Amino acid sequence: MSNDKRRRNILKGVAATAALELLPEAKAGNTGAAIPATTPRIIAEGSVPRWDGETEVLVIGLGCAGAAAAIEAARAGAHTLVLEWTSGGGGTSAMSGGNFYFGGGTPVQRANGFEDNAEEMFKYLAASTGIAPDLEKIRLYCDGSLEHFQWVSALGVPFKHSYWQHNFEPWTDDCLWYSGSEKTHPYNTLARPAPRGHKPEIEGSSTGGRLLMEKMQQALLVAGAERVMDARCVALIKSARGRVVGCAAKIAGELRHYRARRGVILTTGGFIYNPVMVARYAPQARPLPPLGCGTDDGSGIQLGQAAGGECINMNAIAYTCPVLMPLKFIKGILVNEHGQRFINEDVNHKRIGEFAVLHENSRMYLIVDNNIYDKPRFPGVRLVAAAETIEELEIELGLPQFCLQDTVETYNFHAAQGRDPLFGKQAEHLKPLDKGPYAAFDCGLAGGAPYSAFTLGGLHTRPSGEVLDMDGCPIPGLYAAGRATSCLSAQSCGTSGIQIGEGTFFGRLAGRSAAKNSVDSTHPLR
Repeated sequence: MSNDKRRRNILKGVAATAALELLPEAKAGNTGAAIPATTPRIIAEGSVPRWDGETEVLVIGLGCAGAAAAIEAARAGAHTLVLEWTSGGGGTSAMSGGNFYFGGGTPVQRANGFEDNAEEMFKYLAASTGIAPDLEKIRLYCDGSLEHFQWVSALGVPFKHSYWQHNFEPWTDDCLWYSGSEKTHPYNTLARPAPRGHKPEIEGSSTGGRLLMEKMQQALLVAGAERVMDARCVALIKSARGRVVGCAAKIAGELRHYRARRGVILTTGGFIYNPVMVARYAPQARPLPPLGCGTDDGSGIQLGQAAGGECINMNAIAYTCPVLMPLKFIKGILVNEHGQRFINEDVNHKRIGEFAVLHENSRMYLIVDNNIYDKPRFPGVRLVAAAETIEELEIELGLPQFCLQDTVETYNFHAAQGRDPLFGKQAEHLKPLDKGPYAAFDCGLAGGAPYSAFTLGGLHTRPSGEVLDMDGCPIPGLYAAGRATSCLSAQSCGTSGIQIGEGTFFGRLAGRSAAKNSVDSTHPLR
């Protein structure tokens, strides 16, 4: 795809999402139903003309978090109803690789000879999820990882007892891989490394999510939960006492009201497809193509805010940037527009993307010599310069004089000794760049490199799912899980598998909490 065509496609997606937020009417899901922009996000219970449906636990959204919440609520004995905006459900979860971040000594880890425990997993996640991680949630997630692996496996999701020796998602049916930066500096000095990425047993990349959602939806129906598809939730309903008691949803052009006697759970995804929210909370992500699906429009977050919920870490974004493929490219060096290294090249590609966007104006080059030159896997990584010497390459790239030369000279001196004292790249990826000719690939956003972004911030919740207000108090009857919340990754995300892992794990907790909540007995359940 040409760069101009790629930009046009991105702009089309932005324009479509902007219309959803700003125009007087917008399309709802696949139904074509008009949603007036003037529909209030909170409706007083006393103004509800009739209840079109009643349940005990009402789940809004059918991605992995919503499915997990519904399964657990139904298994706990609560009558459970799921409202889903689209016709099939699955959301971004179904588009993903379906990777889980499991640890603590799973059967797959043990079968491949890797030792792990919850404490080492906790130390890694506490260090790698930003400057203000939720340590209580991380502790629960790590301590519960083995049980959660068994829960997912019991749904019928298969995990092959095999190890993939690369730092990117398997495109075979292999399972275990280093999905984060566990082996790299500085994390390998803070926690004992272990591979914790678990991909479902299915051939191909970005295929496991579809299998996962098929199994989860089957389990949801077996558990007795019900679904209403093509139903877009547009408002929450509050009682006079401030309790969330249901929602209003647009179905086939009509506004219908659903009562929830125990609780409403928001599992509607993030807001990367809402350009207004991105511009307001995370403007640094505006130039990047969104990663997810169009239903990640922030609507659930906005509903929670309208009900009094606090949002946290709304500026937190995950930046994907898989430019170092094939694997031999890790032996090259990434430099900024000044010809200087800024990161150890063996870290997870999300960490590279984060540094590039936040600190290097999304501009960087990959420098290789003739020994490691190869064709990039992604066409957006373009060859932009080639020369017999580093000095000539520096001139061809228009970099400041001597900067790239000094960078390569320093790197080569230490690499020859198997060391990288500046950034700590592992010895297995160190090799002097001393065999000309030399080449430079443009790995910058403007050049068309494969960047993308998704949001990490959202509603502030307890680990058990209750949505909290500005004072840290739970809003009665309101729960949330998944990307509609701020969960483990507080300011950064250098690890794959966290989103599916935390979405299902905390979705389960939210489902159980809502099922145990006291019944609002204002009206009997029909």
